[in-house]
Amino acid sequence: MTSNCVLPGQPIPLARGAPAPQIGSGIYARDSELRASLVGIPKQDGPVLSISRVRPRPPAINSVVLGTVTRLSPLQATLSIMVVDGVPLPAGEEFTGVIRSQDIRATEKDRVKIGESFRGGDVVRGVVISLGDARSYFVATARNDLGVVFAVSEAGKTMVPVSWKEMRCPQTGKLEKRKCAKPE
Repeated sequence: MTSNCVLPGQPIPLARGAPAPQIGSGIYARDSELRASLVGIPKQDGPVLSISRVRPRPPAINSVVLGTVTRLSPLQATLSIMVVDGVPLPAGEEFTGVIRSQDIRATEKDRVKIGESFRGGDVVRGVVISLGDARSYFVATARNDLGVVFAVSEAGKTMVPVSWKEMRCPQTGKLEKRKCAKPE
């Protein structure tokens, strides 16, 4: 079994060869698989497998966040934060993050260009480095596992990362510059 957060409808992985658990709260069976009906972490208490609801919380320092790029300027990218530490935020609850140009990469910070790292609509994984001001959190993507995790090309296709700084459109083959997150 896993200790990762699951989303509604997502299959719950079970240990191979283990007896089938009894279904508890937050879980249902479909197509001979156990699936989550709540956002949460599956826990087994004796023979009963259940999911207790995980409450979303605001970002804190060192929280890993997922957000969509909503605005770009020469000095920073603005994110609408949707997920905090693997837990999706409820509809209507939104936090704003700012990625400054000096927080995009760990090296050559003075040569980073926002337009070569992000585009509007990109989904970015980052880590909160400061609580910033009253309106936004400061977010960094300077680690290898942080950066753009989802982008759409000009042709409207989901792009594929080809290096840490480029993504390719599968339809046109055109390369676009991004600060890519290393796949997990």
